[in-house]
Amino acid sequence: MKLDSLQDVYVAELKDLYSAENQLLKALPQMAKAASTDELREAFEEHLEETKVHVQRLEDLFEKLGASPKGKKCKAMEGLIAEGKELLEEEDADPAALDAALICAAQKVEHYEMASYGCVRTFARLLGDEDAANLLQETLDEEGAADKRLTEIAEGLVNEDAADGENEESEEGDEAEMSDTEEKA
Repeated sequence: MKLDSLQDVYVAELKDLYSAENQLLKALPQMAKAASTDELREAFEEHLEETKVHVQRLEDLFEKLGASPKGKKCKAMEGLIAEGKELLEEEDADPAALDAALICAAQKVEHYEMASYGCVRTFARLLGDEDAANLLQETLDEEGAADKRLTEIAEGLVNEDAADGENEESEEGDEAEMSDTEEKA
């Protein structure tokens, strides 16, 4: 696509977001299935439902623009999802550690989306389409809320559980070392 105007950039970025959101629709169920805590699983499932709404909003914007949402693959989202899939392939991962890693991967996605939605919202305003800007702001707010919820889950539960697992392993290792030392003495 040739970028001759802000309108061209706006449409290109909307296409990128459309691809990103559709890729996320496929990844979120896998992340929900891999989550070991109910709260994290529910957060992923609820964001899946929000993502379906985000896709519909983008389709509505494209219809209003008289343009097709297809034709571009979001390589950034593809990479972020590939990183997340690597986590899902971890065998024998500690459940709390895996949840912490899943939250990290999900927040990378949310931050990418927030940056992208912030840009297209601004473009819509500059192009004089306040209705589209408001719709994009609504999605941006939802992405921000999802990110905040993930932070709350991480800080309130998951990260401490993962750290406790580390501490238990370290304490077990210390006890084993002490037993070995006592036997040698």
